[in-house]
Amino acid sequence: MTAGRPPVVMLHGAFVGPWSFDEFRKPFEAAGYRVHAPALRHHDRAGHPPAALGATGLLDYAEDIEQVIAGIGEPPVLVGHSLGGLLAQILAARGRARALVLLAPCAPWGVLPSTLFEIASAQAMMLNGPLWNQVLKPDYRVAASASLDRLSDDDRKRAFAQFVPESGRATFEVMHWGWDARRASHVEASDVTCPVWCVTGQHDRINPPATVRRVAVRYGAVFEELPGHSHWLIGEPGWERIAARALAWLKGATAPAAGAPSRNGGPDARVEAHSHRAPA
Repeated sequence: MTAGRPPVVMLHGAFVGPWSFDEFRKPFEAAGYRVHAPALRHHDRAGHPPAALGATGLLDYAEDIEQVIAGIGEPPVLVGHSLGGLLAQILAARGRARALVLLAPCAPWGVLPSTLFEIASAQAMMLNGPLWNQVLKPDYRVAASASLDRLSDDDRKRAFAQFVPESGRATFEVMHWGWDARRASHVEASDVTCPVWCVTGQHDRINPPATVRRVAVRYGAVFEELPGHSHWLIGEPGWERIAARALAWLKGATAPAAGAPSRNGGPDARVEAHSHRAPA
């Protein structure tokens, strides 16, 4: 690890595991960062998952990651994709992050959806009955059309073969936050004081640009919409450029300076409350 570089914790999304960062982590490690990629609870099991997965919630995931961070000994940079991006926000509000790299992050409690696809997806989930205590199986059709849609057929099948079941409770807490009495996905925006870089793909339907922009505005974050990209930012063609952009932003956001780093990075960071379309 290069002296002065903070540790990095990469938080994977729903239905996947740490394997999803197998390639994306390499540029960070080559740049001198010590990278940790923990598995969310029950996401590292092959075969049939335990019934307890169905009732495992966002706060359970967050508490587990908080223990990982405690073992590291200092607040790390949290790199979160999709559901992992929401967990990163929750942990940052607890003071557990040096900086946030949010890749197509799920929105926290109170951020309204911006597209009919988001609304229809949430409604469709309710057709499965009381999903808040179910173990949800991955669906190839959904993954192929909305998450892995920028991959080749062969790469898409290889990636999906590694998908695992997901918690119905956690899914409910993300997609139906208005009905969640515990407000598990709630994040007090004023408590997120670290620098934040927020990015999503132009064609992302799961966490589309207009919704992710609302997340960025909550934190006064740098926001970028990437032309030609979809949801699988950590593995679809062009992911290397995304990793390079994240590393360039981190260099400014975590650079030693007189006093603590500003909320949105060092002297070279650009704070934007509006959409910035980065070159592909």
